[in-house]
Amino acid sequence: MPEPQSTLFFLILMVFFGAMVWWLVVAKQVVFRVLAACLAFIPAMMFGVAAVNKYYDYYQNWNSAIADIKTQSTPAAPQHPAHADAPVNLSSFLGRTIDRQLAAQQGFTVHIWVQGQRSGITRSVYAYLPPQYFAPGFRTYRFPVIELLHGFPGQPQDWITVLGVATTLQKLVSEGKAKPAVLVMPDVNGGRGISLQCLNQVRGPQDATFLAQDLPMDIYRMLRVQRPGRAWGVAGYSEGGFCAANLGLRYASNYGYAAVLSGYFKPSNNQLNHPSRMVSPFDGNARLERLNTPADLLQSLPAGTPVPHFWLGAGSAAGHDVTNAEVFEQLVQLRQPAVTLKVVPGGGHTMFTWRLLIMPMLEWMTPGIASQAVQADTHAAQKAAAKARRTAKATQSPKAARSPKATHSPKASGKTTPPNRQHASHKPA
Repeated sequence: MPEPQSTLFFLILMVFFGAMVWWLVVAKQVVFRVLAACLAFIPAMMFGVAAVNKYYDYYQNWNSAIADIKTQSTPAAPQHPAHADAPVNLSSFLGRTIDRQLAAQQGFTVHIWVQGQRSGITRSVYAYLPPQYFAPGFRTYRFPVIELLHGFPGQPQDWITVLGVATTLQKLVSEGKAKPAVLVMPDVNGGRGISLQCLNQVRGPQDATFLAQDLPMDIYRMLRVQRPGRAWGVAGYSEGGFCAANLGLRYASNYGYAAVLSGYFKPSNNQLNHPSRMVSPFDGNARLERLNTPADLLQSLPAGTPVPHFWLGAGSAAGHDVTNAEVFEQLVQLRQPAVTLKVVPGGGHTMFTWRLLIMPMLEWMTPGIASQAVQADTHAAQKAAAKARRTAKATQSPKAARSPKATHSPKASGKTTPPNRQHASHKPA
């Protein structure tokens, strides 16, 4: 069968539609005319869907479309409360045993529901764990993270089924061109007909709070990853590109790197459902709008304010995307002289362009966040060692226990307080 973007597929639809229209004209009996009209509607509808698919370069083959449909019909995923105090064992919240030997070869994709304690939002989230996550040599390593934000319309699994980000990362790591990282792909909008632009809607969903605060901390508690900070990156395409730029600047303490693929840098109206309508995210508040306009925000930040390292990409055929990226690049260069802008020759505002941009983006971002992860682990180990030395010294010093000053001081309680002990807790999965 011809692929969904092939010329042959479009010709078959046109021929079938023409045949049904001809049958409708020549048929004598009403029942056959009604049947021909109904059948003609099928290729007409499929032609429209195929045209949209070709324009956005969404599905290039039937396998990716079928995989996407199967993913949508997957039963409810395990749920993990964001307010949990201890990290969760991977097998325990999945409710089944993982073949770690296979996972150590191909990686593993986790599908969960995350409950945002601050935002009150519950969303579907996919997390790809690279093969190294299950390797003995990485047993104590807390991995860096890239939070990947899809566009509108779209869904989180598009990163895997359409853009192939997991297989691309695995290939780059095996070739020594990238470093292993955990990829976190949340449902950005909460539905296909909704566009929230990762913003906190006035008197509505608190999307920014969920994506930049609730989700990173929940993933940190749940998986063996770095705490939100310099070892976290955020990336997105189209609307997700705006999200990456805006969240990266608004919540700079949670992200060290940000990548914008064909993004824009000024918010528009949000699209809500039930009923479907366009609304201002800020309810006319000009100050809130400026605070969520990356281009304005960059210029208003005081000198020396930390901002993420930025990487920009666009397709040359999408002139508006390139212009937006070039203007934003100039603003970022005032704070970071080395800003990468990658332009795909002939690329449009399509999945084809973003597939080509993913590889250089990962080659740029993963070494940076991996370096930050190593520094964080080293600092944590030194801090733990220093604490252990202090504890051992206090425990082994007989003079401290027999000190006359401690015994006869009027402030002394007369009791010996043991050194602090850490409560036992499960290790992250």
